[in-house]
Amino acid sequence: MVTATRHSDMPMTATTLDPAHLRNVAIIAHVDHGKTTLVDGLLKQSNVFRDPTAAGNLILDSNDLERERGITILAKNTAVTYHGVKINIIDTPGHADFGGEVERVLNMADGCLLLVDAVEGPMPQTRTVLARALERGLRPIVVINKIDRPASRVDEALERLQDLFLELATDADQLEFPVLFAIARDGRAGTEPDAAALAPDLRPLFETIVREVPPPEVDPHGPAQMLIASLDYDPHRGRIAIGRIQRGTIHVGDTLLHLTPEGEETRQKITALTVFDGLKRVEAPEAGAGEIVALAGFPEAKIGATLTDPEAPEALPAIAIEEPTLRLTFGVNTSPFAGREGQYSTSRQLGERLNRELETNLSLRVEPTEQPDVFAVSGRGELHLSVLIETMRREGYEFQVSRPEVITKTIDGVVHEPVEQLVIDTTEDLVGTVSDLVGGRRARLTNMVNDGRGAVRLEYTIPTRGLIGLRNAFLTATRGNGVMASRLIGFEPWHGPIASPRSGPLVATESGVALSHGLANAQERGVTFIEPQTPVYEGMIVGQQPRQGDLPVNVCRAKKLTNMRASTKDIAIGLTPPVALSLEQALDFLADDELLEVTPQTWRLRKRFLSADERAKERKKAQMQAAGRG
Repeated sequence: MVTATRHSDMPMTATTLDPAHLRNVAIIAHVDHGKTTLVDGLLKQSNVFRDPTAAGNLILDSNDLERERGITILAKNTAVTYHGVKINIIDTPGHADFGGEVERVLNMADGCLLLVDAVEGPMPQTRTVLARALERGLRPIVVINKIDRPASRVDEALERLQDLFLELATDADQLEFPVLFAIARDGRAGTEPDAAALAPDLRPLFETIVREVPPPEVDPHGPAQMLIASLDYDPHRGRIAIGRIQRGTIHVGDTLLHLTPEGEETRQKITALTVFDGLKRVEAPEAGAGEIVALAGFPEAKIGATLTDPEAPEALPAIAIEEPTLRLTFGVNTSPFAGREGQYSTSRQLGERLNRELETNLSLRVEPTEQPDVFAVSGRGELHLSVLIETMRREGYEFQVSRPEVITKTIDGVVHEPVEQLVIDTTEDLVGTVSDLVGGRRARLTNMVNDGRGAVRLEYTIPTRGLIGLRNAFLTATRGNGVMASRLIGFEPWHGPIASPRSGPLVATESGVALSHGLANAQERGVTFIEPQTPVYEGMIVGQQPRQGDLPVNVCRAKKLTNMRASTKDIAIGLTPPVALSLEQALDFLADDELLEVTPQTWRLRKRFLSADERAKERKKAQMQAAGRG
């Protein structure tokens, strides 16, 4: 057990620590490389818990979605104290879709722990987050994790990391970085790449942080100044502004000026000030420069705004966030089941919720459309948008969304589309399968590495629209024997059409309740998505068939009764279990003329126009328009 000082044993005035006794560290990595697990170890070995063994795992992943999906979605703050030095720790997401979370919280850090999986080595998001950290001049500490795995390739991972630093470093000093090796799951770290030689705890990591990460470069004596990097909400105190104090000392009761990047100014008084202490926030009368604090009293606080002394109204540089690449529409539910299952279903409620999301989700964009009850919502990727959909669904909202589409740019009169680097790790026997799968999506192979032990890494350049629906198809084609990851690398001229690999849907022709006899007939034509006794309506998609085009089916059809005595075998209808689509799979399934109805209880695929006559009219109209253009 690491010997550490409990924050609760420290006097309240310790919040005005000398900056020399502060370390602000962000933990960055690709998804599933062990960031949150490492934070678990740091917390458990810092006397934060009376009984560390009862604290559980993934302690900072308090969000239900984070625990279900096993990923970090929201950046979080915590703090430990080691030998009189307070270490503020910022746990960040690893998935590229949540890069906005990483970009906004790196402003609070002075150093970073870069975690890399000893088997996978640097992945696309490793490069992205490291580039952001080095641009901000953060002092890096490399931790190669999971060195106990049988397929670990520590030397290769370290060599590729050194190449990455050579390419990304903005300062020669950044090329000299300390390297530690760890098994985060066991809470062990050391300086040698041998699992048996690791220390029994994380003491080497604590010591390296204290020694290598510089104290915050701040002005303790100037007028107060702080950049808001994150927001929280308290039911009693309202909006909470979180950030690192860049200058001066802030006291409860001080009046500060809230300066937005747009130049808006408001004066508010600080009603409460807390600092981070393990998993808690501790009330403090004041806090000094370099400390990460949470302030109440600013009901209009915005991420990227500066809180400053009214006598020295100087704004800090705003947080730069990459633009979104995918767009879909959120609209009021127009199905026959509208209003039955959701608590919030009006356009006003939907618009207010989306605008409220903009306050904390910097990568998101919400714009009105020609239809007053439909909003265009743009994000960084499918996962980014699907997490928003799932969150709103669980909050009681009912709405419908369209198929995701890429956001293009026109540069010098030429349409450009977002392009990503795609990295796939798989086995030798599946290289042909993967090549066929991505080749039809306009992917170009840029590199292939075979480790000589049957594992192959393929690197592609692929349009972002080629990634829509790829993950599910990839997992099916490789039978789970593969890992894929991507990152945005820029915009290129339009790559040309991509043929839709999806076959046609089974579309319900009648409204009612699905019956076994009707589903059995539908399963003779394809696979179904629903079970018997599921309410359906005309135009609802109830399954998929192998051919192109819509296939109408009547799943509400009952078996006709006769006076003839039937055997038990005739009465019992054997059905194949339905295919249960996840939210991401449902979004991937959508065609341009289809929508996904989302409610707190379920989601349903449907045609945009429910009746067959309406769909026929729209097809005819589209053909006439195409002929006119021709």
